[in-house]
Amino acid sequence: MAAAAGDVCGAVLGSRAGAGAATAAEARFISSAKGKGLFATKNIRKGETVFVERPVVSSQFLWNALYNYRACDHCLRALETAEENAQRLLGKSSLVLPHPEQCSIRKDLHQQCPRCQVMYCSAECRQAALEQYHQVLCLGPSRDDPTHPLNKLQEAWRNMHYPPETSSIMLMARMVATVKQAKDKEWWIKAFSQFCSKTANEEEEIVHKLLGDKFKGQLELLRLLFTEALYDEHLSRWFTPEGFRSLFALVGTNGQGIGTSSLSQWVHACDALDLPMLQREELDAFIDQLYKDIEKESGEFLNCEGSGLYVLQSCCNHSCIPNAETSFPENNFLLHLTALEDIEAGEEICISYLDCCQRERSRHSRNKILRENYLFTCSCPKCLAQADDADVTSDEEEEGEGETDDAELEDEMTDV
Repeated sequence: MAAAAGDVCGAVLGSRAGAGAATAAEARFISSAKGKGLFATKNIRKGETVFVERPVVSSQFLWNALYNYRACDHCLRALETAEENAQRLLGKSSLVLPHPEQCSIRKDLHQQCPRCQVMYCSAECRQAALEQYHQVLCLGPSRDDPTHPLNKLQEAWRNMHYPPETSSIMLMARMVATVKQAKDKEWWIKAFSQFCSKTANEEEEIVHKLLGDKFKGQLELLRLLFTEALYDEHLSRWFTPEGFRSLFALVGTNGQGIGTSSLSQWVHACDALDLPMLQREELDAFIDQLYKDIEKESGEFLNCEGSGLYVLQSCCNHSCIPNAETSFPENNFLLHLTALEDIEAGEEICISYLDCCQRERSRHSRNKILRENYLFTCSCPKCLAQADDADVTSDEEEEGEGETDDAELEDEMTDV
C-alpha cells in the first residue's frame, strides 16, 4: 500500500539517486482509502530507470545469515565469490566455474568490525554502519553469548519466524539504534513516520500473518526482550504494547525484500560475453545444468536475503499489470525501479506485489493472496475486466501451484 513520502524523500534517496531520478517521480495523495501513490513527473520510456534508492534502514534475515549466506552487514552485498556461492549451494567443494574473471567480488576490500567481527564489503560500509546504528548494536566480545539481550531477542525471533522469511526483528532494532545514535533524533523519527500506518485491527492481522496463531503471546515476549535490549526514552511509545504492535506492522507492511547473489552477477556477466558459437553453447549448457543441480540441492533458498524500508518505493501501489518493477542489479541494497512500458507524465507508477506466476492466476486467487498479505482488494484494470469471472479457484490452477519450469527457475535465480 502507499505511504507518504514527505520532505525526507530527497535526503533518504542520497547521492546515488541523482537529480534526474529525483524529478522522474513524486508521491501524491490519491484518496483516504488508498493513501498516496507514485506518479511520473515526466515521460519515461520502457526500460528506463525511474530512480535508484537506498533504504532508510535494512537488515539481513536471521535464518539466512545463520545458514552462512554471507552478506555485508550493512548493504547486503554478497561476500562469497561466485564459485564459493555455487559450491555451497551445491554442497560440492570441487566445483570450478569457467570464466572466473567475470566474478565481481573484491575480497581485498572486505573489512570486519574490530570488536564483534561482523563483515562488511568495504571500509565505506563499515563506517556508514558505525555512524548510523552499529555503535548501539555492536555485541563486542558478547557476540556468541546466548544470555546477551540482543542475542536472546534474535533467538526468540528465529523460534517464531521460520523460513521462508519475510521480515526481521533486527530491522526494527536498527530503527531504534539509528534514533539512539542520531544527533537530530526528531528528523529520524519523522523519517520513519512517513511509512504507511494501519488501524488496530489491520495491525493485528499483519502480526498474525508474521507470527502465527499464538501471535499475541509471542508479540508480548518479543516486546519485553526488545525493551530489555534497546529501550530509549525518546522512543518510549515504540516500547508500549500498542506502539510495538504499530512498529511491527509498519515493518511488515512496508518492508521490501532484498536479494543479492554473486552467482547471479557472474551469470549476467557471462551472458554478456562475446563468444564463438560453440563456446557460447557450451557455457549456456553448463549454466542450465548448474541451475538444475542447485535446485535439487538447495531448493528456493538461493540468495542472500533481507529487507529494507524505502521511502519512494513504499509509495508504489500494486497493479496486476504493473508498469514498473524493482530489482537489485548492483548486488547490494540499492533498489532500481525500472519502467516495464512507456509511462506518460502524470501517470501512476505501479509495481506488482505478486510474482510472475501469481499474476497469471485468476482474479479470485490474486485477491485472496493480496487480502491475506496486504489487507486490500485490487481494483486494477485487469481485476475490473475480470470482475464477472467465477470466484472459485479452478482445479487446474490449484494443481499448477508450485510447478516451476527450467526457464522460470533461471529467471528467479538471476533476477536480483
